[in-house]
Amino acid sequence: MIAAAPLPYPFEFAFMQRALVAGVAVGVFAPMIGTFLVQKRMSLMGDGIGHIAWAGVGAGLVASVWPIWTALAFAVAGSLGIEWLRSRRKASGDLALALFFYSGIAAGVVLVSLAGGMNTKALTYLFGQPLTVADHEVVAIVAMGAAIVVAMLVLRRLLFAVVTDEDWSRVAGLPVGLANSVLAVIVAVAVVAAMQIVGILLIAAMMVLPVASAQLVARSFQGTMRWAVAIGVASVIAGLALSRVWNLAPGGTIVLLTAAVFVVVAVATRRVPHGVPLSAPSGQVEPVREEVAEP
Repeated sequence: MIAAAPLPYPFEFAFMQRALVAGVAVGVFAPMIGTFLVQKRMSLMGDGIGHIAWAGVGAGLVASVWPIWTALAFAVAGSLGIEWLRSRRKASGDLALALFFYSGIAAGVVLVSLAGGMNTKALTYLFGQPLTVADHEVVAIVAMGAAIVVAMLVLRRLLFAVVTDEDWSRVAGLPVGLANSVLAVIVAVAVVAAMQIVGILLIAAMMVLPVASAQLVARSFQGTMRWAVAIGVASVIAGLALSRVWNLAPGGTIVLLTAAVFVVVAVATRRVPHGVPLSAPSGQVEPVREEVAEP
C-alpha cells in the first residue's frame, strides 16, 4: 500500500519565513490603527489613502526609484490633505475621501501607463505578494510597523479621547488638530507598509474586518484592539499557510479569512457590531459607544 505524500511544511523555505515576519507585522499594526479609524467613523480612510499611495507607486516606477518612498510621500501628503479638508469643513469626511480616492487612482493609472503599463511589479503593489518580499523590504515593513505600534501606544490616550468625542476633546483643551493629523500620517505609513503584503486594494480590509469581529466579543476599546490584533495575526499566519499548501493568492487568502472569521463570529453571537446590519451599504462599521473603557 502506497502511503500518501505528507503535506509540505508551509514555512520551511526562506521566502515563506520572510513573508511570515512581514505579514505578522501587518497583522499587528493594521488592526491597531483600524480600531481608532472605526471609532472615528472613518473606516474607509485606509482605502482612500491606499489609492493615493497607488499614484505614488506609479511615480516611483516612472522615476525608476523604489516605489515605497514615493508611495509614502504621496500617502502622507494625501492623508494630511484629507484631514485639512475635513477639519476646515471644506468637505465632509466622505467627500474628502472621494476626492482623493478617485484622483489618486486616476493619477496612478496614468503614471503606471507612462512607466510601461501594468507589469508584474505594479501588480505586486496593487494586489500584494508577500512571497516575493526581499530582506530589505522586510526590514522596512517591520521598521514602519514598529514605529506605528510605538506611536499608537504613546499617544493612545490622546487619540482615544479625540476619536471618541472630538468636540469634548476640543473643549478640554486637547490638541485635536495635531492628534487628527498624527492619526492621518500613521494611517498613511500603515498603508504603505502593508501594500506589499495584502495589496493597496485590500489593505482597508485588514484595518476594518478584524475590528468588526473583535467588536462582537469585546466589551471595551482596549479589548477590541487586543482581539482585533489577535484575529489579524492569526489570519495572516493561516492565510500564508493555506496559500502555500493550496497554491492560492496569499493577499486575497488572508483577507478572505478575516471575512470568514467575521461571519463565523457574527453567526455564533447572533449579532453584528452594535446594531450595524451585515448589509450596511456604506461598508462602515459602527464605532464602539457602549461600555467603552479608556485604554
